[in-house]
Amino acid sequence: MEKLIITAAICGAEVTKEQNPAVPYTVEEIVREAKSAYDAGAAIVHVHVREDDGTPTQSKARFKECIDAIYKVCPDVILIPSTGGAVGMTAEERLQPTELFPEMATLDCGTCNFGDDVFENTMPMMRDFGKRMLENHIKPEYECFEMGHLDTILTMAKKGLVPGEPMQFNFVLGVPGCTPATVPNLCWLVNAIPAGSTWTATGIGRHAFTLAAPAIAMGGNVRVGFEDNLYLERGVLAKSNGELVAKVVRIAKELGREIANPAEARKILSLPAKG
Repeated sequence: MEKLIITAAICGAEVTKEQNPAVPYTVEEIVREAKSAYDAGAAIVHVHVREDDGTPTQSKARFKECIDAIYKVCPDVILIPSTGGAVGMTAEERLQPTELFPEMATLDCGTCNFGDDVFENTMPMMRDFGKRMLENHIKPEYECFEMGHLDTILTMAKKGLVPGEPMQFNFVLGVPGCTPATVPNLCWLVNAIPAGSTWTATGIGRHAFTLAAPAIAMGGNVRVGFEDNLYLERGVLAKSNGELVAKVVRIAKELGREIANPAEARKILSLPAKG
């Protein structure tokens, strides 16, 4: 079984300091949380950025500032900027970080309910996102919130509308209004991806670790972080993203999986070695 790649989604666009004071907004706070996750064992940091007051933004300049600052303290980490942004942003807003030519970026695979909101990813939008990633030689992480999202993106890949194999999927399960975070649902998704693909499981809220454990045992990878879950255990707020990553490392150790460093993760994901 390959080593486990851990992704830390350090702040997202929705969570706030009112919910957990450790949620990062400023560049310095984002760097602090990225470093805490990296030091604990995360090979990948999934990056959203905020204004200093916590307002989510897709500003190219803000992304560059944060990415450059993270690389100063974690020079070999894999960064995956978000093109999801926040609910209600336009496609043009959301695509801004792709102008920085990151090695990877997220590509959301369809419209879905997102709590009380609707997260819009129309087919024209997805074709635009796929075209940009093909042009800029960016490897997508395909974000599937619903089971139907997987068939949609596989069909697009067969038509050459998005980058194809080897593909990396992130199965985000447990978002209110989307596919529930159950082991049967995860197994269905994993069994439907092309041979040679890689995949990550993300359990939202209380499902963060109950989905992580079967994903580790199945040979997949795991994402945790403040974007998805603010608690280390029931009623106990995590003090950092590093604490959440460290818990995954402990689970993996009990299940016999070694942790991939960034160089090993790049090889597993078919990314070029960092020069």
